[in-house]
Amino acid sequence: MKLEQLDHIDTTILSELATNARASQVDLAERVGLSSTAIARRQKALEEEGFIRGYQAVLDLTRFGLSTTVLVRVTLESQNEDALKSFEAAVIECPSVVRCFLMSGSDDYIVIVMARDIEDFERIHRTELSRLPRVARIQSSFAMREVVNRAVPPVIFGGPRRRAKA
Repeated sequence: MKLEQLDHIDTTILSELATNARASQVDLAERVGLSSTAIARRQKALEEEGFIRGYQAVLDLTRFGLSTTVLVRVTLESQNEDALKSFEAAVIECPSVVRCFLMSGSDDYIVIVMARDIEDFERIHRTELSRLPRVARIQSSFAMREVVNRAVPPVIFGGPRRRAKA
């Protein structure tokens, strides 16, 4: 199934599940006007075709004591394949890292770290980040406040689009 083959019902199912992964097939059926059996069939097809990769709960990490989000910019000594593979294999093993992106531009990676506080981040920096292989430079910025946190951009489902200023 290709993106162009998705109809309004499919996109409604996806939109509902993106905002509430616990939505039951009965709830989805009522929302789109189909039977729960038809919803189950469509949902299974969306899973099999890779439009739905999984379901997850969104945890409030502050309840676990992790109230400090740190964006860590990493520059490697070189960008050859061995350096990239070595760094990526190591960063995957860092227990405080929640996300990592290979970047274009002046930084090679952006690593998102969750910490209890600045002292905890100092420990993470010393015991995890500073031990990553092939790193030339690490720069960290602390998030002061989260402004937007969406699993899916609304534009995918026909949500508001902002016009570019001319």
